[in-house]
Order: sequence, then C-alpha cells, then structure tokens
Amino acid sequence: KPFGNGVNAVRRAIQHLGYIQIDTISVIERAHHHVLFSRVPNYQPTMLDKLLSQRHVFEYWSHAAAYLPVEDYRFSLPYKQAIKDGQVHWFKNKDEQLMAELLERIRIDGPLRARDIETEAKSKKSEWWDWKPAKKALEQLFMQGDLMVSSREGFQKVYDLTERVLPSDINTALPSDAEFAKHLLDQQLRCHGLVSLKGITYLRRNSGLKQAVKALVDAQVDAGVLTQVQLHNEAMFYLPAGALDEKMPRLNQQLRIVSPFDNAVIQRDRLLSVFDFDYQIECYVPEAKRKFGYFSLPLLYQGAFVGRMDCKAHRKERCLEIKSLHFEVHHFDQDAINTAFLEAIKKFMAFHSCDSVTLTEVQPKALFQTLRRALGDLN
Repeated sequence: KPFGNGVNAVRRAIQHLGYIQIDTISVIERAHHHVLFSRVPNYQPTMLDKLLSQRHVFEYWSHAAAYLPVEDYRFSLPYKQAIKDGQVHWFKNKDEQLMAELLERIRIDGPLRARDIETEAKSKKSEWWDWKPAKKALEQLFMQGDLMVSSREGFQKVYDLTERVLPSDINTALPSDAEFAKHLLDQQLRCHGLVSLKGITYLRRNSGLKQAVKALVDAQVDAGVLTQVQLHNEAMFYLPAGALDEKMPRLNQQLRIVSPFDNAVIQRDRLLSVFDFDYQIECYVPEAKRKFGYFSLPLLYQGAFVGRMDCKAHRKERCLEIKSLHFEVHHFDQDAINTAFLEAIKKFMAFHSCDSVTLTEVQPKALFQTLRRALGDLN
C-alpha cells in the first residue's frame, strides 16, 4: 500500500507519478483506471471522478491526454500558449467565430458536452450547430486553455470556462524554460528514480525546454547532486547521488498486471534499457503481424517483466477471456510465478466484475494444462 487506501491514496499516487494517461481503448478497464488499480488497493473508478469534481486533478495534455495534479496547472500553460499562438495540435484550421459563439454560450448557459451539440444538430432546432465543427471548436478551446473539463459523464467530457473550474489559489504564472525543466526533472526522478535526457522530456518537441533540461542535468552532475551511469547497452541514465549505496527495496511476491500505458512502461526505450523487456503494443499493428495479441499487458514480478497477457473483459457475460499468455525466459521459479499470477487474476477479475475466466493459449505450451485447471478453480 505505497499510497494508502481510498480517494486520498489515489490523489497521492497521481502526485507521485506526475500524470495518469487517459486512453479510449476499452477491451479491459480503461488505462487511467488500470494504472491506479495497480497501485491503490480496492481502487474504484468513482475515486478518480471524485478527485476531478473536487478539483484536485485536471485534464490536459502531458505527452498524451492525461489527468494531472491541479498543483501542476501552471506547467500546462506553455503548451496552451503555443496552441493559442498557432501551433497545430489536432486541427489545422480554427473556426474563430464558432469558438467565440460556443464560449459565449457556455458563459451564459453553463457547462456543455459535445453530445449536447450533436443532439441539437440532429433535432435541427438550430442551423449553425453542426456537430463535427462544434466538437473541434470545443477541443480547440480546451487545448488553448479557455475551457477545462469540469466533469465526465461516462466517457463524455463536460466543458466549462477555465475561471469557473480552476481553484482560485492555483498558481497561473507562465513558467520559464528553467522552471519547467526543474519541474520535469523532479517529477521524473520521483516517478522513475533512474532517468535519461530523452525520458525527462518524453515526446515533448519544445527545443528550448530540452536545452534547459540538459543544462540543468549537466549542472547537477557537476555539483554532485546527480550521478551519471551507463547501462549495458551504452544508454546514459541519471539518478540521485548516493542512491546506489542505499539498501535495495524489499520486493513482495505479488505479480502486477500492467497497463500498456502505465507510467512504468510507457517509455519503451527505457523499458528495454533498464529491464531488458522489448515491448510494443500491437493494437496498432495489422493482425497478421501481431506476435502477442491486440492488447497484451506486461506482467511484472519481483522487479522483472516476466511475460505478457492478451485478454478481454466480456462485461455482459462477466467473463475475463485470456486469449494468450506468454512467459519470458527468466531466473524465477515458474511455480512461484504461477501462484502469483493466479492471485493477480483473482483481483483482476474482481476489478472487472467478472465471475469466470477462460484461457486459450499459453507459451510455453507445457504450462497450458496446469494453468487452465488452476484458472478453472476460480470459476
């Protein structure tokens, strides 16, 4: 229980990680809920909704759509300003008139969903409320900071004016590149412990920010604050001075079923360098070229990634379908891993409200009968 229990534990987890990536894929529970389930005992999706409604977190873009600690709001401002100044995010052409009309409507009538506009367009009560341009305009207003997400209804965003959503005590000063660099370095060290220059600014294109990060890291290495280490593949990483002299953390016997968008695995180069785990999410790969399945989930045990599982939650049937289960070559006792895997599946089934589980394929094949019988006992 690294963060405790309940809603406050969820808040502490997000503050520690720096962001929780939002994803739309729903073959199992969505990624943002899965990431928190992996860290907070008895996590429920309503906990994240509560944090959003209480204004402890906000939605915006990190390297992708994300929930972020509201205390970090000011570090969303550089990208918002860049979007407002003409940097393209999704849409090349802004409809300034439509954006102004939508902004005024929200100002007068209150929060608005894209679905509200879709409904009006279909009812033909208004000629100019065309859904697709209006939805783009709402997203543009959101990306440039005029609107925020005040809540979600299902997976639908509810937009409202930023001044009505953002708590009044939140710092809104635009950070300098140097301030932003320190924020990212502190965040990545807190989250990962061991960081690379590429990882600190993961998928960020701001050249000034990258230069500021490099200057800060170089200065902290020179000052003895950070230690530089070169890994077996010649990748260069940084960690706090003295960290390698501390006692190794105690590892328990739990196996974690990890989301493909989890903070621990999202930087694939880091995953390969530090854990020697070559991982690719294959939902974007043509079916014929997939090796491990549409949405394979890394399996973490005793500080090592020992396999991956492709599965789907059939919600109406309350059944978790394990389409394929692949174990890697590792130095652990396979019986211990099997035991830990079964315990993890019990929790994973409960998280998805599933009463039964099926298994189709296992690699190595010699494990199939043993695991199928053991999983059958859970039904």
